[in-house]
Formats: sequence, structure tokens, C-alpha cells
Amino acid sequence: MKLKQIERTAIQSWSPASHHPLYLATGTSAQQLDATFSTNAALEIFELDFSEPSLDTKLRGSLPATSRFHKLIWSNHDVGSDGVIAAGGDTGTVTLYNAEQILASGSDPIVGQSEKHTGPVRALDFNPFQNNLMASGASDSEIYIWDLNNFSTPMTPGAKSQPSEDISCVAWNRQVQHILASAHPSGRAVVWDLRKNEPIIKVSDHSNRMRCSGMAWNPEVATQLVLASEDDRMPVLQIWDLRFATSPLKMLESHHRGILSISWCQADAELLLSSAKDNRILCWNPNTGEVVYELPTSNQWCFDVQWCPRNPAVLSAASFDGRISVYSVMGGSLAAQKQSHIEKISSSFNNLDPFGTGQSLPPLDVPHKAGQASVVLPLKKPPKWIRRPIGASFSFGGKLITFSSPKPGPPQTQQPAPRQVFVSVVTTETEFLHRSSELQTALQSGAFVSYCQSKINAAPTEFEQSIWNFLKVNFEQDPRTKYLKLLGYNKEELGLRNNMCGFFPPDTDGLISQALLVGNFEGAVELCLKDERFADAIILAIAGGEDLLAQTQRRYFAKKKTKLSRLVSSVVTHNWRDIVQSCDLDNWKEALAALLTYAKPEEFPLLCDTLGFRLELESEKLCVQACLCYICSGNVEKLVECWVKTHESATPLALEDLVEKVMVLKRAIEILQGSEVSAEGPVFAKKLTQYASLLASQGSLEAAMSYLPTASNQLTILQLRDRLFHAQGEDQTGHQAPAFPFNRVATGKVRSASTPAPASTRQTPPQRGPQQPIQQVCEHWGDGGFHVPRPARPTISCRAFSFSAPLPGTPSWNPSNLSSSLSPQMERYIKCEDYYYFISFCAGSVWCLGVSARTGGTLCQGRCFAWTLELSFCFTCCSLKMPILPTHWLFTCFPCLSFQPLQQLPTEKIVKKQIPEEHMVLKMTLDRLVQRCLLSASDPQTKRKLDDAAKRLENLYDKLRDQSLSVHILSGLHEIVRNIEVKRYQNALAVHTQIVSSSNFSEISAFMPVLKVVVTIASKLNV
Repeated sequence: MKLKQIERTAIQSWSPASHHPLYLATGTSAQQLDATFSTNAALEIFELDFSEPSLDTKLRGSLPATSRFHKLIWSNHDVGSDGVIAAGGDTGTVTLYNAEQILASGSDPIVGQSEKHTGPVRALDFNPFQNNLMASGASDSEIYIWDLNNFSTPMTPGAKSQPSEDISCVAWNRQVQHILASAHPSGRAVVWDLRKNEPIIKVSDHSNRMRCSGMAWNPEVATQLVLASEDDRMPVLQIWDLRFATSPLKMLESHHRGILSISWCQADAELLLSSAKDNRILCWNPNTGEVVYELPTSNQWCFDVQWCPRNPAVLSAASFDGRISVYSVMGGSLAAQKQSHIEKISSSFNNLDPFGTGQSLPPLDVPHKAGQASVVLPLKKPPKWIRRPIGASFSFGGKLITFSSPKPGPPQTQQPAPRQVFVSVVTTETEFLHRSSELQTALQSGAFVSYCQSKINAAPTEFEQSIWNFLKVNFEQDPRTKYLKLLGYNKEELGLRNNMCGFFPPDTDGLISQALLVGNFEGAVELCLKDERFADAIILAIAGGEDLLAQTQRRYFAKKKTKLSRLVSSVVTHNWRDIVQSCDLDNWKEALAALLTYAKPEEFPLLCDTLGFRLELESEKLCVQACLCYICSGNVEKLVECWVKTHESATPLALEDLVEKVMVLKRAIEILQGSEVSAEGPVFAKKLTQYASLLASQGSLEAAMSYLPTASNQLTILQLRDRLFHAQGEDQTGHQAPAFPFNRVATGKVRSASTPAPASTRQTPPQRGPQQPIQQVCEHWGDGGFHVPRPARPTISCRAFSFSAPLPGTPSWNPSNLSSSLSPQMERYIKCEDYYYFISFCAGSVWCLGVSARTGGTLCQGRCFAWTLELSFCFTCCSLKMPILPTHWLFTCFPCLSFQPLQQLPTEKIVKKQIPEEHMVLKMTLDRLVQRCLLSASDPQTKRKLDDAAKRLENLYDKLRDQSLSVHILSGLHEIVRNIEVKRYQNALAVHTQIVSSSNFSEISAFMPVLKVVVTIASKLNV
């Protein structure tokens, strides 16, 4: 596709690849004349802006010249910021121009000039490795090597080649910097080694018919070059390999006349340009000899073609019609250029009549040539510069897949270039993997005591040590006693303090409390007697046994109530729930110690959870201590929720800290219970899934599989388990393939027998004749189509009417005769599969005709004009020919028809899930509160509010069933319910306000407002 065009009869040279913006230098050609026959010469520089759709270019600099040019090249040698332009003249001069001075219209753009050559300089080339070295060739076999830093004294590559003749082109090797090649019109090419200053090989055509017009080195293979023949008798391209210089390696034959110019793409060695006298510019793949592209050129010879060094998809071609055209081999559309040309013409006339009438121009109707294509196709094969030379992609399981495109081998080997894909496992979290490996080893070996001890030794904080100490106790004997020691209560130390009472002022209340907390009744009674607390002593003696009671009763004279009454009462009556719910949370250790000493095994977990829950709600400092309560109770889910609330778990190591503690506690509970503990809680399951995903990303697939919750039905967990299983390979021993996490949908050919329709109560109509009004056009929809069973039809009962007995005055309907009497234009087609359908034409109370694809026609009554179809998707494949009925058929009154109502499918009863047991107290308490308010309310408005509240509270219960509420909201709801149970409605409203202010409104908007209404009404009614 043509991009730009310059109206010049000139030779050309692109700006270097590193130069920006993109320039094209042109010099007046010495071998061609334009239509004006002007003898002037100039060196010009044009800027090419491909963002503009027009073909125009911008002239950026111009310099008059004394002679015309045979060759022009541009290098980025540091003469100026824009490099240097070298020109070979027809008088034997080699001139160097400062491109920056030409662009700036400077006064002295010539930086060097030499007249060493005796004839026209037709060959020039810069060394691609040293841009200060330039080779030139002229007549009489003259070749000079110029150093731009010392331009006055050139050197020769060696003795002149014999016999003497013109040098048509010179070219530096693209792989070896000291190798230079020169070509002669006779078809002979000489390769020079500048280190030896002598020719090393000569290549010539033995047919003696080749006239060399161009030469180029292979950009990738150092020993290969191409020669172009200008002879019309031999219009070929010869590819030579210097290792086999006896004959050409390959001959490229597609031109019909002599070749004038060639250019080998430096960005892709599989693209070779050639222009010839047959008015064609071809792009070859020299490896296969195939023409991969032909440029849409004009009917003129192109004497010079060049690839653009900066943009390899662009090339330029100078032709004898006085134009330099710039093309793209990537294709494109010509519509933008045509529209730009039209807009330019319109803007010149300002959309007005050129004759001054003031009227707008009529719209332009551009004629299109027949067969003219507006879209130009690109190359047959994607060029190498748009291919990815290297690539990488991460895969599931921590794998990194990389590939690279190696350089192809020599074409003569006929071996495809090896292509390799590397799969490697990338590990980024080394410390995380090390700690995970230690945890996995402990879980498999069961060495939990030593594992916990190592964590205690490495714990950075005192709280971390306490956590691991509590976890370690779970694997030792008598864990409750050791929990007490960790809380600071020890029977031996308490006895020692009793013996020291004579020496130190006693703290009687504290000593009695400690004695009770560790179950030392004798010591507690003795302390009460010494302090003359006889009532406390008697009550404690009752709990301590008959012997202790008998000893204490003689010293009991009166009873009195002290601060210890509540604790004493709890010890005697075993009512620890009141202690847990109403104790001062600053003394949480004492409360937990009391539970460890006195609580029954079946009550202990729930009481510990209650204490921990209160600690969570109290303050952030006490919320941390709630973790110890959950460890004592063995509540893994609550431990995870509490830890996530108070600790950061977004980083891999923070997640590892949590999983280590949780998995050790989980294993301790499993050892105690003798059964596996499933991760049913949403937070616990989520964290384990994150942990497994992180392990999988580091390549530990088997370990990740072991951490996934087995009993969870969450979609993300099922998907991850399925991916982990198949990522480890199909041959896995000891692992059963998990269930596929998605619904399988059959996409093949499914056919089933049609379900027979139930018998109708109406009379069977007569059979249709040969010409049926229903015509099946096709039987099936493709080979993989579905055959859906025909649904049962509703029964329609007709009274005193049938087709076999037409009413008087009404002609009977014969489908055959009717369809044959109608013209084809009066038929209607309805797309339909081979299913039952029912069509009715109705208008008001007018009788209408129904047609059945299986059973013939029926008459029915309707109130609308409509098409009624049982299957809406039957408008797909087949067609129904429905004849137009006569008018008197549609407006004839018939007796009334009775319709049997359509049978509806039974609706499926929606069964709601159960509310989790730990949250059932919310529903029970709120429902009881609503009922109490309804019984106490007297005005109807309040009762309506309560009825509405009872319905809207279902939104809360649904969220509880789905477990979609955050831990913060659930904690607040439980606190509200506890205040409701003790009728502290103001406290409940305060907690309500706190939840609303600190939560996502979209999560609580469905139930929190109505909850406030219920609590407010309960407060007013004082129920």
C-alpha cells in the first residue's frame, strides 16, 4: 500500500535507524531526466509523517549541487546530531554533507570532498560496525576505503581486479566487519579481506550472460550474498554461498525482464526486494524461492528500491516517471487517502459553487472502477520484526513457561531451527516454603510438642510465647492444670503463701480467691476463719465435704455478705454462666481460671467461647487475649476470626503464622476427639484456601492439596482442588479424583423419542390430502442438533362442532383444495421445528381457526389477534405454509366453545437452609421480642410496624443462613441480643449505632433499620 509520494526524479537514502523523525534524502539522478529536461541538481531532505493520511511529504532542507548524483548514503557518524550524507557524483567526486546544516539551511553544509576517482562514482556503502569507514567504487576497477576522520587519504583494499571494468556496487559484510564485496557489470563479484589487503574469492557466472546490477549480503548468514542480473535474457537473482562458490546456491526466477535494483531487509532475512524492467517490484523469501508479496506499482520502471532502516515495514521505490513512492508491506485501506483528497478539493472551494452563485456544491459521487480493490493485502507470512523473539508466561502451580526463537541454521542443511520451550518452577517466598515444610513435617510425624517448643524459643513477643505455650499444653497430660499455671495460679505456691502470712501482711481476698480457683477448700476455709468470715467459711465447707463442714460449723457464729459472695455462690451452685457474662473483664484471667477449675467438660467450651466473645467486643487489647480463650475451648473458627481481626494476614509470612497455630490446634482437637475436624467455618476455609493457593504458586502442589478443606462445597475450593489434582498428573496413588466443580453440558448429538400426546376429547378430523398445508423444509438442524420431545398439548373440548360435520351455510374446509386454489403469493411461512404448535386468528369475540401440525385443524374462540406458539424457539429451521382463509370463514358465528384450563407444572418448594447453631440464639431472641411487643401493643400502627418488622427480619435470617455477614457485624448482633435478654435496650441501641457507623451500609441495610424499630418499641413498651 502506498503511504507517501515525492515528485522527484532522484536517487534516495533513508535516515539512519537511530534517527528520529524519519527523513528521506533525495539527490537529482545523473542517469535520468525529468519531463522538464532541467540540468539543475539538488540535494533535498523530506520528512515522512505517517500519521497523516495524505500522500504529501514535507520538505525540510534543500541544497543546490554542482553535479548530479549516482549514489546517496546516510550514516549516523558524529559530524552533527543528524549524521552525515555521502554522495557519489558523475564527475568522480565523493562529497560529505552535514545533514544538520542542510536541515537548518546552514552556510557550510559540506564537510569533505574528494576527486580521487577518475569516473562516475556509482557505488558507496558505510561499514555497519564502524560508521566512520566508507567504501566507494567507480570506473577502471577503482575501490577506495575512506576514513571520515581523515578523509583526505583513502586506502585501497588491494590490487585492482583484472580485467579493469566499472564497479557497479560495493557492500560491507553484515556479520564480519573486515569483509567487503564488489561487483562488476560483467557478472563478476570479488570478495576482499581488508586485514590481508587482497581478494579472497571471486564469484562469476559461467554462462557469461549475466550483467550485474545489484549485490547484497545476507543479514544473517555471513557467507551468502545475492547478485541481480540486468540482462533481459537472464532476469534472475543468484544466491551464492562462498563455501560452495562453483555454482549459485539458488536461482530466483519470476521477473520477465532485467532486474534494476535489489535490497535485502536487515530486520528479516526472509524478505528480499527486487525491481525490474517488467514494471514489477517483488518481495522474495530467498530461503524458499517464493514470491511473498508484489507491490501495486504503476506502469513504470523502478531503478532504486530500499528498505527503511528504522521502520522495516516501509520501503521506497524511485521510478522513471519522476516519483519516489513509499510503500508498506503490511497492507491497509485506500479509503482514508481517497477521502483526504476529496476533503482537500472541497476545502479549496469552501464548499461553494466556483462560479459564484453562492450555492453549496452537490454531494460528490465518486465513480468506482470495476474490480478496483480498496484494501491492500499484507505479506503472506508475518515478518520477523513482529514475531516475539522471546516470551514468558506464568502457569498454575508456580510454573514459568519461556521460549525463544533461535537463529535458523544454514539453508543448505535442510534442518529446521530447533525450537525449545522451557518449563521451570519459580520460587519467590523461600522463608514461607521453609516454614511450611516444617509445619508439614510436624503434621505428618506428630512431633507437636517439640514443634511448639521451637516456636516458643523463637517467639518475638511475650504474647506469641503465651499462644504457643497454650497450644503446647494441648498435647500434654492434665492440660487444665497446666492452663492454670500459665495463667499464674499454682496450688503449691498458694500453700507457701499461706505459711508466710505470719511474716507478711496478708491479702485475704486475693488468697481466698486463688485458693478457690485452684480448688483448695481447706486453705480457703482456714483463711476465712482467720479473717472471721464465718459465713464464707461455712458455705465453702459445705462445698468441701462433710468432714470440712463439721470442722467449720463449730466456729460459725454469723453469716455476712462480702465481695466474694458471687464467686462463692458460683462455686457452690456451679452457675458459671453468670460469672462469665457479668464479671469485670479486667479480671478475665480469674474468670478463665475458675472455668478451668470448676466447669464441667460439656459446658467448658461454650463458657470459654462466651468469655472470649466478650473480650473481643471490649477493646483491641483484650481482643488479643480472646485467642487464649478460644485455644482453651478448641474453637478453631473463632480463633481464626479473632486472629484476623487483630493481626495482619495479607503477607505470606503472616498467613503462615496463622496457619501454623490453627493447624496445631486442629490436630490437638482431632487427637482428643479421635475424629477429623472439618473446616466448615467460612473464615477458616477462606484462609486455608489462600494458604493452599500460595503453596501452589510456589510449586508445592501436593502440600497445597493436603490443606484444602475436604468437606467444603464452596465453588472456589472445589475449583482449586480440581486444578491441583490435575496439575499433579493423572497417575496419583492414594488420591481419588475430585468431583468436577461445574455442571457438565452435553454438546453432541442428542436424540430422544417424542412423547406421545394425550388423547383429546374432540372428534378426530379427517386426514389431509396429498397437498398438505404444512410443509417440512428440513428435518434437522445440522448433525449436532437437538431433537426436543414434543410437550403434551392441552385438551380443548369443542361442543357440537367438528370439521367432519360443517355447519349449514358454511363450506367445509378441505386443506388440499384450499392450498391448491391459492396463489403462491398468498402463502405465509412460519419458521418451525417438527413440534406441536397452535395458531389462532382472533378479533374481539370472532371465531378463529386453529391448525395443529399433527392432528389437523380446530376452531376456538379468542379475544386478541395473535400468534400463539407452544414453543417460542421453534422459529429456527422448518417452515409452515399457512393459507390465507376466506373472509367469511373468519367472521362466521359458531356456538360457544369451552376450554379446559391449561395444566401448570408443579412449583418446586424452596427449602431454606438451617441457621448455624451458634447464631440460632439471634433468631429465637428477636422472634420472642417481636411476639412480646405484639402482645403488649395496643394501637394498630405499632402492630403494623411489628408485623412488617417480622417479615423484614427474614433478610437477617437469610444472611445468617448464607453466612455472608462479617465477623464484626455478627459480634455486634450477639451483643445486642445479650442486652435484649436482660432488657438493657439503651445499651442495645448504643451497640446498634456502633455497628451502623463502622460497617458497610449495603451489607446491613436490609435488616438494621427494622432491628432498631423493634428495639425502640420494646424500650417504650418495657416488655
